[in-house]
Amino acid sequence: MFGHQIRLCRLAGFDVTLDLSWIFIALLVTWTLATGYFPQVYPGLASPAYWSMGIVGAAGLFLSIILHELSHSLVARRFDIPIKGITLFIFGGVAHMEKEPPTARSELLMAIAGPIASLLLAVFFYMAASIAHAAGLGETVTGVAWYLALINLMVAVFNMVPAFPLDGGRVYRAWLWGRSGDLHEATRRASSAGQTFGLILIALGVVSLFTGNLIGGLWWGLIGLFLYSASRGSYAQLQAHVLLGSEPVSRFMTPNPVTVPAGISLRELVEEYVYGSFHEAFPVVEGERLVGLAGVAELRKTDRAEWEKLRVFDIMQPLSKKIAISPDENAETALRLMAESGNSRLLVVKDGVLLGIVALRDIMRLMELKQSLG
Repeated sequence: MFGHQIRLCRLAGFDVTLDLSWIFIALLVTWTLATGYFPQVYPGLASPAYWSMGIVGAAGLFLSIILHELSHSLVARRFDIPIKGITLFIFGGVAHMEKEPPTARSELLMAIAGPIASLLLAVFFYMAASIAHAAGLGETVTGVAWYLALINLMVAVFNMVPAFPLDGGRVYRAWLWGRSGDLHEATRRASSAGQTFGLILIALGVVSLFTGNLIGGLWWGLIGLFLYSASRGSYAQLQAHVLLGSEPVSRFMTPNPVTVPAGISLRELVEEYVYGSFHEAFPVVEGERLVGLAGVAELRKTDRAEWEKLRVFDIMQPLSKKIAISPDENAETALRLMAESGNSRLLVVKDGVLLGIVALRDIMRLMELKQSLG
């Protein structure tokens, strides 16, 4: 979902990061507030005043989003659900939850924490606006406070739509889960509701485009497309958990893989190993010691004219937690590690000893077989 990220700060023990896509929405919100919303609601002010209101309003909005996601994270931590951090991106913010809630009750409490936080922020900014107005602080101050009260109320209401993975969709899933005791079926139904709502937003965007509302139409369409994709992705993630959570890596790894010496040239790597075995990645060794991973992916990043001079250790990925996994870990963990690191293969290592190698296609094949067998 995300591209390059910038770490902003650490808040209550959680890393807050900024996806580069956020810059687009930050500029768009600031421009919309400065040239559209505030001039329309508070006419007669100077242009610098509108731009200052737009900048402060956008900053207040994104601070509110961070606090909304932080409330989810704090409740998740109460139930020992690992949260990797909070990321601001083009469609708002997200708290990265590493596993599903253990119970329907924990799901419900975690889901409603965000909208409750947004409602409390709406009340806070409403009171701040009222106090500022009574104190005669002017429209530049009261206008921003009124806007932040309104936008937090809208965030709370929109997020309570019963469309997974919105907060309301998680509440709906928790209700279904509590009634049936079946998390998989509850997720399927909540995900279907999310996909339906996403399609409705896409249709609304198309109608808006045909009625001349270009910006609104594109925005509704993008939100609908994101929600539709997120709903499908969330269900697929749960399916992976169900199908792979009990499968240790040792069960489907390729044991005793072909290894390559760190000191050979890239030309030798290609001619003797890649073409000789038709494998795409190889554990790299120095003597008996495992030192890294190298293969076709690394070769693509090099100039063919350098293949005679460069050695495997010049291009290999050094041995680290990004490319190595224990044989006792499950296939779901391997899949997540592959997604995070961008590697389609992992070394299976125990106590520094190479036991095998596992490929993404092995995991996908395992999922296909388990699905076909019900």
